[in-house]
Amino acid sequence: MSAGFDRRLTPATERVALESLRGRLARPAYTAGRPARLAVPVADLCRAPQGTRDRQVNFGADLVVIDQQDGWAFVQAMADGYCGWLRAEALEHDLPQVTHRVSAPATHVYSGPDLKTPETMALSLGARLSVTGVQGGFARLARGGWVPEQHIADQPAPDPAAVAETLLGTPYLWGGNSRCGIDCSGLAQGALMACAIACPGDSDMQQAGFPPVEGEIRRGDLLFWPGHVAMALDALRMIHATAFAMAVIIEPIADAMARIDAAGQGPFGGARRPPAGACAPFP
Repeated sequence: MSAGFDRRLTPATERVALESLRGRLARPAYTAGRPARLAVPVADLCRAPQGTRDRQVNFGADLVVIDQQDGWAFVQAMADGYCGWLRAEALEHDLPQVTHRVSAPATHVYSGPDLKTPETMALSLGARLSVTGVQGGFARLARGGWVPEQHIADQPAPDPAAVAETLLGTPYLWGGNSRCGIDCSGLAQGALMACAIACPGDSDMQQAGFPPVEGEIRRGDLLFWPGHVAMALDALRMIHATAFAMAVIIEPIADAMARIDAAGQGPFGGARRPPAGACAPFP
């Protein structure tokens, strides 16, 4: 990647770049990109085909396909601009209107509008759905399957901290963005985006993307250390996904500060305050 471009947010491979980069980033070819949507419950965004995971995207995520190689597709996520490689077979190109998101920590897609029918997949918080109707308390999906109506929403949640609390106990997973596994920045992003608050994918981007807190820490503020982010539940407690417990936990802010400093993983980088209300498209 050329100097001055963040690899994670640059829609370009060594072979091709998105047309918007023409004249700014030299590549052999340029493309307008092809719209796509994730059709599997969750997928890794990898640094290279068969490479290491940087982040994840959830079912229904809108993507732009920029390059393809050996069954892999290089994509950019529309929600936060994050780029990476994923399996091309995980994509679909029929794009019905998205009407809802999964608002529960997790849910199942059933083969029929009945809780006794076989489930076909599990979805996580934030999965985007195209609902075409409701029957017996189940929402029918355009691509097939039924989801409990109680687990979806067509309006954003009001409180990111309350959303984060629903993920308490979720296993820690580096780069994770789902109920199956989540990391610190994935938790912050998932909680904020459930409230229609735009949020970058990684903690350094999040720290740079929100204004510093002046005065007392309050509910919903993001707290930063090198490579780590937590969300304040109030002036004294925070919730975060941490490798210390390999899970999403709640702990006193003062205790976390002392523990992180003692481990040589500090210093505390201060607090940042995301917007208080919806400021991004939903669903």
